[in-house]
Amino acid sequence: MLCGYLEDEGFFSTAAEDGRAMWRCLREVEVDLILLDVVMPGEDGLALARELRKKRSLPIIMLTGKGEMVDRVVGLEVGADDYIVKPFYLREVLARIRTVLRRCAPAAVQAEATPPLGHHEETDCVAFDKWTFDLVKRELRAKDGSLLPLTTGEFDLLSAFVRNPNRVLSRDQLMDSVRGRDWTPYDRSIDTLVGRLRKKIEADPSQPKLIKTVRGIGYTFVERLKSV
Repeated sequence: MLCGYLEDEGFFSTAAEDGRAMWRCLREVEVDLILLDVVMPGEDGLALARELRKKRSLPIIMLTGKGEMVDRVVGLEVGADDYIVKPFYLREVLARIRTVLRRCAPAAVQAEATPPLGHHEETDCVAFDKWTFDLVKRELRAKDGSLLPLTTGEFDLLSAFVRNPNRVLSRDQLMDSVRGRDWTPYDRSIDTLVGRLRKKIEADPSQPKLIKTVRGIGYTFVERLKSV
């Protein structure tokens, strides 16, 4: 269930039933983070965490039982980056994964993700892919001149992207750019809004070429803009 939930949130996840399967997975797949249960069949999760920390620099989040305070302390001491107490809500796991990935991201990515949103250039109208976007008239037009209506939220979101092309934007930054909305912790509305915008401007929304997901952080608009 957890793997399926993370897949729905844009993560590629793989389950390993024991330590041997975990090491095999690490050899075969590029991994960004490990969610490690303290209690595993025939395994000591803390010992695995200690061994992982010696061999790899991957972020580790430990899963522990409600009363296992000693395991939590030892887990942090052996190098875990965070811990989650069972039972847990899936949204809590997602939030902690994103926080740890953001905290452990390379300095260059963090530098891109944290500054306030800016303006790419002083222009009122830009062209990208098959679209022309007029920020003053608040219009998005196709090559044939036809107008594609945008909601206020979609316009604000696209404005943030075209003003910051090829830059990683966190979900918090994008939330701040969409005006007139009340956001709550773990709010997925920004992801829904991105999905709606993709359906309008992407040739294949299931394989987006313009708005790319940056796992654990947010999104980036990968397109060269031209002033019109």
